[in-house]
Amino acid sequence: MESKKRYMKNDLPDYDIGAIVSVPHERLKSQIFKYIEEIKANVEPIERNGKDGLYLGTAGTAYMFYHLSKIAAFTDQKRQLLQSALEYIQPSLKVCAEEVNLCDVPAFMLGNCGVYAVASAIYDALGNEKECVKFRQLYNDAASICKDMFFLQAGSDELFVGRAGYICGALWMAKQTGRPFKADDIHDVCKVIISSGRYYSNTMQSPTPLMYAYYNVEYIGAGHGICSILQMLLSVPGYLLANPNDAKDVQVTTNYVVTLQDHDGNFPASATVGDTRVQDNELVHWCHGAGGVVYLLAKAFLLWQDDKYLIACRRVAELIWQKGLLKKGPGLCHGIAGNGYVFLLMYRLTDEELYLHRAIQFSSFLENPSFKHNSRVPDNPYSLFEGTAGTVCFLGDLLEPKQAAFPFCDIF
Repeated sequence: MESKKRYMKNDLPDYDIGAIVSVPHERLKSQIFKYIEEIKANVEPIERNGKDGLYLGTAGTAYMFYHLSKIAAFTDQKRQLLQSALEYIQPSLKVCAEEVNLCDVPAFMLGNCGVYAVASAIYDALGNEKECVKFRQLYNDAASICKDMFFLQAGSDELFVGRAGYICGALWMAKQTGRPFKADDIHDVCKVIISSGRYYSNTMQSPTPLMYAYYNVEYIGAGHGICSILQMLLSVPGYLLANPNDAKDVQVTTNYVVTLQDHDGNFPASATVGDTRVQDNELVHWCHGAGGVVYLLAKAFLLWQDDKYLIACRRVAELIWQKGLLKKGPGLCHGIAGNGYVFLLMYRLTDEELYLHRAIQFSSFLENPSFKHNSRVPDNPYSLFEGTAGTVCFLGDLLEPKQAAFPFCDIF
């Protein structure tokens, strides 16, 4: 029976009340360098590997190097890390230049804009103002494409290829480079997201004022669903304050998402009537399930200071401890690193040592024989979202847990 489950049994030692947790710096750095050597040996910075954006391509590897360069523990290696980031971003930039499909340009995770954002940040860190501004401008120019409510036939609002992702990247790039995003453009994109959500909700007679679908499925999770769309609307400075009617609909819809949490603390993959995944509470992933919804809950708590959101976050974290050692690999999207980030989020949110301890335990499990024996090899084992490049980011953030954030998703 155990073999049919999506997760491995958690026999890791839990936190002893009152204990002071010590971060194992040397062990973490050893893991990180081991993974980096494997990635370099298996992923050449060539154009063939530059496709599929941040999610699977060399742009994601470039992000990994850039991410490490921001961590104090790697100050001595900072220049080298940035040079590696530059080397790995180049193939993805070539793909963006040669394979231009206008509808793909605004996509953050799987298209051009994600590559532009990371390139801009890398060049900024290297002191190359001209190239930084160039890619920032290319990013800004893409706003006009996604202001068309139906610019994508399958659904235009989600995180990977839609408007939520475009906002996510704009916020991240602005924070990394210290240059403000174009507020008018981003607010316009927010307005289109709201209009789109109202239109779909009215058409489908949804139980909440905003609803969204991707390929005709009303996804809930972060990968393609409503929680990341709402999270981005909550994250744009000044938008909800300037648009109180929109703010009301966002809050009512966020509260609807909270009601979907089941007795285990999880969330359904979708709200689409007849979708069998509605009943599947075994998807404890970032992309589908509690591991991604928690970022909306935490952002709502920070914004509205209602304890119901924090209570829901705690229930998520408890579920992750019980069912988060996933068999699908070490990665961010549906792997152990993605779930481990939940504990780092909770540590920043509550300052409770319990959560730091659990994050460290998840990192140690990656070296456990049980993980190596039972874990599947992802289709793209060295990529940012499926493979070990994302794992490196998680391990690196454990070295500075008070600054840790799931890639491109710092809610603080």
